[in-house]
Amino acid sequence: MNKAIQLTKPMVNRAQIQTTKRWVIKIGSALLTEDGNGLKQDTLAIWVAQMADLIKAGIELVIVSSGAVAEGMSRMGWRTRPDTLHQLQAAAAIGQMGLIRAYEVCFQVHGRHTAQILLTRDDLTNRIRYLNARSTLKTLIDLGVVPIVNENDTVATDELRFGDNDTLGALIANLIEADVLVLLTDQDGLFEQDPRINPDSCIISSTRVDDLKLDACAGGSVTGLGRGGMITKIRAARLAARSGTATVIAPGRGQDVLRRIQRGEPVGTLITAIQGPQAARKRWLAGHLQPHGQIVIDAGAVKRLRETGSSLLAVGVKEVKGNFQRGEVVICLDEQGKEVARGLINYNSQETMLIMGQNTVKIRAILGYLDQEELIHRDNLVLA
Repeated sequence: MNKAIQLTKPMVNRAQIQTTKRWVIKIGSALLTEDGNGLKQDTLAIWVAQMADLIKAGIELVIVSSGAVAEGMSRMGWRTRPDTLHQLQAAAAIGQMGLIRAYEVCFQVHGRHTAQILLTRDDLTNRIRYLNARSTLKTLIDLGVVPIVNENDTVATDELRFGDNDTLGALIANLIEADVLVLLTDQDGLFEQDPRINPDSCIISSTRVDDLKLDACAGGSVTGLGRGGMITKIRAARLAARSGTATVIAPGRGQDVLRRIQRGEPVGTLITAIQGPQAARKRWLAGHLQPHGQIVIDAGAVKRLRETGSSLLAVGVKEVKGNFQRGEVVICLDEQGKEVARGLINYNSQETMLIMGQNTVKIRAILGYLDQEELIHRDNLVLA
């Protein structure tokens, strides 16, 4: 048994998890399959039974599930993960049938319907499709249906990938304003050092997402089935924290792990946010993965954004990078190139170049019209 330690005092303690109402649970490929030899139906049934108990306790659930590619590999008799995009997409299409059927069968035992949701990154970066996905998921939850979410591997290209289902889980947590993100893994949690190298390494019981020691604790995936690892789970926790969601990195092979988390027991690693939930629009901006340009702002603008929460005015802009349209997301950089914020801009890139460094009263004279006084309104801007 590894010793458990606390790094930074978390904002939410274990007991408070008992009062949470909405969870996103992510299950990885290594847990769902017999190391590439097909789905573990009996194990899935045990997890589903725990999830059914959570629902009975009043918790709303969304599941982010890996395993489609691994199941497809098993059905085709492939022993190693394909290295070509079309083979991966084919494996995902084949395996998705078995994966969703397995969930449906297991949940029917408990009188629950399931729904399949397949997403690409573009679905969550496009404002309209983001809102559609959000509405669909919330409607399913209201109907008592359990959504099973996966990346749409059959059509996703590298440019449209989330990269891993840990990231997808965090973005879903942002999307539906989840209280808790549970990342089930084949490890007992996050350790100070890699337990494969140092068996006496201490497990981190709890900490805050801003703890700088977290990066030193992470390693990569070693199963060959998934694309994630502890570093992706830490990144996911940070992304989820932007909407105030707490993350639990938990041992998927543990006994009654989901029930124990819900009871507030010290299972795995709890990583909490440092602030409360943001407004829905800011939550979307925080998780936006495809900004369309960048603007460099001066030190005075950086200070105003961080200290007073003000809007960004054209007078604070020093440089425009890329081509973007009005209403698209742009990243605000300081003069050293570090991201300060991102938001929906009120002018396109050509207009912004014309009015940058100018006082608001001059915009009408320069452009011939004044659309908005702010370049990015504070309601449409989120700090990094």
